[in-house]
Amino acid sequence: MMKTKSFLFTLFLLLSIFLLSATLSLCYHDHDHNLRQCRERCEEKQKYQQRRCLKDCQEKYGGTGWESTKEEERERSGEHNSRWEEEQQQQQQNNPYFFGEESFNDRFRTQEGYIRVSERFSKNSKLLQGFDNYRFSFFEANPHTFVVPSHIDAEYILFVVKGKGTISLVNQESRETYNLERGDVIRVPAGTMLNVINRDSKQKLQFAEFFQSISSIPGKFRDYIAMGGQNPESFFNSFSGEVLEAAFNTPRDQIKRLFGQQNKGMMIKASEEQIKAISKHASETHQKREEKLSSGPFNLLQKSPVHSNRYGKLFQIDGNDYKQLQDLDMSVTFTNITKGGMMAPFYNSKSSRFVMVVKGQGYFEMACPHISKTQQRGERTEEQEETEQQGVHYERISAQLRSGTAFVIPASHPTTIVASKNQNLQMVVFGINVRDNHKNFLAGRENVMNQISREAKELGFNVQAREVEEIFNNQKESFFLPGPQQQQQQKQQKGEEGMHHVPLSSIYDFGAF
Repeated sequence: MMKTKSFLFTLFLLLSIFLLSATLSLCYHDHDHNLRQCRERCEEKQKYQQRRCLKDCQEKYGGTGWESTKEEERERSGEHNSRWEEEQQQQQQNNPYFFGEESFNDRFRTQEGYIRVSERFSKNSKLLQGFDNYRFSFFEANPHTFVVPSHIDAEYILFVVKGKGTISLVNQESRETYNLERGDVIRVPAGTMLNVINRDSKQKLQFAEFFQSISSIPGKFRDYIAMGGQNPESFFNSFSGEVLEAAFNTPRDQIKRLFGQQNKGMMIKASEEQIKAISKHASETHQKREEKLSSGPFNLLQKSPVHSNRYGKLFQIDGNDYKQLQDLDMSVTFTNITKGGMMAPFYNSKSSRFVMVVKGQGYFEMACPHISKTQQRGERTEEQEETEQQGVHYERISAQLRSGTAFVIPASHPTTIVASKNQNLQMVVFGINVRDNHKNFLAGRENVMNQISREAKELGFNVQAREVEEIFNNQKESFFLPGPQQQQQQKQQKGEEGMHHVPLSSIYDFGAF
């Protein structure tokens, strides 16, 4: 009798274990099926939307989320560079405001350096056609390099990212020569003949430049090179022989020899003696007028930062600091976001910003009302134009950033910028239409929401004002904040108790946007 009971109990136990295993297997099957379907739906989205979508799948169904995708596996297996290139190309196709390295073309390149200029903005997207008269440019020259003098049919501002140089600005009435160092900002007026050398014997000279064309052809500007020959070509070679003979009062064969010798390119290696001879004239002026407005450089980094804490620093000048920016209605900003930090979400009331990444890595996110999930590069259909007044939808667009890339922040567009966990992110930012502009921060201890009445907050969010203020006042830092990864680390260190962390992504989910 006892044996029978023991047998039945064992059989019941085995049957229970079998049923439990089958039930768990079905649950895991349903779980895996739902997670797989969710990921498949993410793959149908645009590249810059996939990461957030996969993270949502992870939170809803568990699993390892985007970290276990084929894309991440390729990165782990050493294919990071090819993955980056694919990602950059996809972002360029889907993000109308981002300019990857492939968006820049060599204007000049020799063994001694290069000048790279961005493509016409409207070529990137019709949304940028209002900015067609502007261009980005990266300049780099090796030690002891001489750049052949030229003038350009564009106003431009340059910022010295790295190195020591000497620049000469020449016109009919004067020659002004200045030594340049990191942080210097200088304006080069349109039509001014420009001569640049790298006077350092070891370090490269790097500029971030921003052009505003004055050409009769919108969005076009050209270099006009007098000194030269075959490479670079001198524009003097376009004139007829008899005209040059008469103009210079010199035999034609001598003129032909003068404008036929140079074939080393736009950027040339110079001797130490030649470099010293040119740079010794720095800060000297040769002019006919008794009074003039100095066109010398202004060092941005010697000015006190506008915003500064352990998560970042921001230096900025405009026409009130540097008179050469007044009539252009421009500003120049240098921003350094500490690794793992971020700039609080913000928008500019009327100024558009043109951002050039000069060091480090990170990413930016922007809320944009001009594109939809099905759109690419910001192109709009007639139907969308007709129905845009019926409501508004904000699409989150983003791009990975590294040195040599750039992006545009149009006025009013809420934006944030995040540095990678391993490197500081350094950017040079050129602002236009800066007069009477207001930069409004949307998060942090000092944010624009603090200026809104409690009643308006309750009506706008449809929750109690106390709850709104708790969220918007929870962040104790201003302007520069701990980024998403740093926030998570701080939570782990302090524990979950008493923490009221609001993820960055939730800010973009509020109906107010």
